[in-house]
Amino acid sequence: MKLEYTGQEQIPASAETVWAFVNDPERIAHCLPELIEAKVIDPTHFDAIVRVGVGPVRGKFTFKFELQPDAAAKRIGIKGSGGGFGSVLDLLAGADVVPGEGMTLLNWKGEAQMRGPVAAVGGRVLDGQARKLIEQTFANVREALTT
Repeated sequence: MKLEYTGQEQIPASAETVWAFVNDPERIAHCLPELIEAKVIDPTHFDAIVRVGVGPVRGKFTFKFELQPDAAAKRIGIKGSGGGFGSVLDLLAGADVVPGEGMTLLNWKGEAQMRGPVAAVGGRVLDGQARKLIEQTFANVREALTT
């Protein structure tokens, strides 16, 4: 099951500030919703454990993430793979950092691919979890740079 999402965040900060933020694995890790634990491995890799709810079942998904910056295009890619409940969730997201008047636009796209028994049974519920993980992460970037 493959799902796709798009969105935009308007951030009241310079493009340089936003670019530095989205390239920092420590700061991006702490923008994940329902984060339990994050561990930075190197400048482009981090591991994270997030709380997930699939219907009445609550648990944890463990992910490995990789930041994929393209400085020339001012585009950051984020690739993640992990799972829980006997299923695997692969996430691929990208955002363009676009300078604007007194703000920066973060135009993002994301996709999630789910495999395993929970994906087969609870695909719609997992869609909500995948959407939340991607959308809320970018919203949290805006929030962190606004406050």
